[in-house]
Amino acid sequence: MIPPQEASARRREIEEKLKQEEETLSFIRDSLEKSDQLTKNMVSILSSFESRLMKLENSIIPVHKQTENLQRLQENVEKTLSCLDHVISYYHVASDTEKIIREGPTGRLEEYLGSMAKIQKAVEYFQDNSPDSPELNKVKLLFERGKESLESEFRSLMTRHSKVVSPVLILDLISGEEELEIQEEVPLEHLPEGVLLDVVRISRWLVEYGRNQDFMNVYYQIRSSQLDRSIKGLREHFRKNSSVSGVPYSPAIPNKRKDTPTKKPIKRPGTIRKAQNLLKQYSQHGLDGKKGGSNLIPLEGRDDMLDVETDAYIHCVSAFVKLAQSEYQLLVEVIPEHHQKKTFDSLIQDALEGLMFEGENIVSAARKAIVRHDFSAVLAIFPILRHLKQTKPEFDQVLQGTAASTKNKLPGLITSMETVGAKALEDFADNIKNDPDKEYNMPKDGTVHELTSNAILFLQQLLDFQETAGAMLASQVLGDTYNIPLDPRETSSSATSYSSEFSRRLLSTYICKVLGNLQLNLLSKSKVYEDPALSAIFLHNNYNYILKALEKSELIQLVAVTQKTAERSYREHIEQQIQTYQRSWLKVTDYIAEKNLPVFQPGVKLRDKERQVIKERFKGFNDGLEELCKIQKAWAIPDTEQRDKIRQAQKRIVKETYGAFLHRYANVPFTKNPEKYIKYHVEQVGDMIDRLFDTSA
Repeated sequence: MIPPQEASARRREIEEKLKQEEETLSFIRDSLEKSDQLTKNMVSILSSFESRLMKLENSIIPVHKQTENLQRLQENVEKTLSCLDHVISYYHVASDTEKIIREGPTGRLEEYLGSMAKIQKAVEYFQDNSPDSPELNKVKLLFERGKESLESEFRSLMTRHSKVVSPVLILDLISGEEELEIQEEVPLEHLPEGVLLDVVRISRWLVEYGRNQDFMNVYYQIRSSQLDRSIKGLREHFRKNSSVSGVPYSPAIPNKRKDTPTKKPIKRPGTIRKAQNLLKQYSQHGLDGKKGGSNLIPLEGRDDMLDVETDAYIHCVSAFVKLAQSEYQLLVEVIPEHHQKKTFDSLIQDALEGLMFEGENIVSAARKAIVRHDFSAVLAIFPILRHLKQTKPEFDQVLQGTAASTKNKLPGLITSMETVGAKALEDFADNIKNDPDKEYNMPKDGTVHELTSNAILFLQQLLDFQETAGAMLASQVLGDTYNIPLDPRETSSSATSYSSEFSRRLLSTYICKVLGNLQLNLLSKSKVYEDPALSAIFLHNNYNYILKALEKSELIQLVAVTQKTAERSYREHIEQQIQTYQRSWLKVTDYIAEKNLPVFQPGVKLRDKERQVIKERFKGFNDGLEELCKIQKAWAIPDTEQRDKIRQAQKRIVKETYGAFLHRYANVPFTKNPEKYIKYHVEQVGDMIDRLFDTSA
């Protein structure tokens, strides 16, 4: 059983908990009642708010709709007023812009173009909305007047600011390519920057809004004139300022390089002047003597105008390429793309025609020179042709897109020059062979004939133009002429392009042909001399001159391409002529040769017949020696080495023979007056021979 005290305590605890639960329940009931009351109040408020909101909506919506309609009406009114203002403005365009149009665009192009835009919009409006309106005619007339003013301004800007490019600037421009080191780029400003911007804007406006292409004709006519005048000015610059020392150098550009050296112009080796210097060099080494006549006009001493004209033309060709490139760059900015090629074609025609005309004149002059056998004038073709071929890739690039007739001008000129050049080469070879001058103006002293020096000089010229000359020969299919088989590997499919090796062989064969013709002609000429010894000296001098000239240049290597033994052959010919000359002394030495002397016993008195024979031998030797020395002293051997060689050889032979003869008969009593017959000592004879071939002795 539970003790009474514990049971009592437990009951009290339970009663307390029950009391607390009852209080909590009572609190919850009160809260629920309050919540119900609040809910009822809220529902009542919301119902009242909803009722009022519905009443407000029913009042506001009609007002809103009415306001919206009013706003729409207001916007329509504003748009209508704006349109009216816009339309009315078109009626004022003519009066607002007439003054600006009348005064023109000069100095205010931006404002002027703005006015033209307004006029154009007015024209479009009246055309669309009121085509019969008198206002349309007003704005149309104003638009046409404004367009004409823009065209006039375009012409004026181009005319006033397009300047001829000065020759010195052109020379700096084209000579810059020759400098290996980096150089300051030469500026070439055709139009000032501000003017160019105006020209471009007018051009675009005329194309886009003016529907006008006449300005393109104005453009190419003005620029064509400047291009043509620039090139002609360069040509005149050469003619006025060129000197014997070479082509004119361009002075420095004044505003940038006042004190700096100028760039050099395009180098053109192989001029006639260079060949003449080579000839002078040979002369200093004793190779050149008095000249005989020839129907070939001499190359040396030519007027330097030939070089000047050649240099001028070569520079004009380079100038055309550079200036045309620059013109195209300017044209691209001004002319619409689909008109650029045609306009450029028209722009360059005058300058290109002038260039081709000058080239054809050179070809024509060369043809005339060939007829009169003036082959030095023909030599001008070679540097020009070489330069044209070198420049052709740039030419083709510049003329890309132009008409076929324009593109074919340069190839046509090149073909003409190749044809006349090949003709000159062939005629020169024929003239060397057929030069008829055999009796008149032959060198009396047997020195080098002018025909020989001319031939060598001409061949020297070809050294600087080996590829050009070889191509000339190849272009005329001269392989058949020289019996050179055409290897398929050496020709292209077009049969007009030959390998450099084949061209070199052609040129070598040609040079050998000229030398062969020259040798035949010299042999023929040598027969003019009655004295075989003088004939031998003549051939010796000419052969020696040819050989030394070949050896002092690359000609010997070029000849060796097809004729390996040429050098040895000339040496043999020279030695053969020396031997022929030496035989002229036999009539002197035969008098004292041992085989022709009388035999006598020492100590035995000579018979009269024997004494007479000895006297005749002395007299014959003395007379022959004096005669030969007198005659041959006036002959010439310009080459000091050969002259000394021939003297020494002859002196040795004569001194030995005369010394033996003198030793044998000096003490023989064949005469009472020995000084009458023994006129010369051995050394005196040697001294006399030493004075041979020396007119000053």
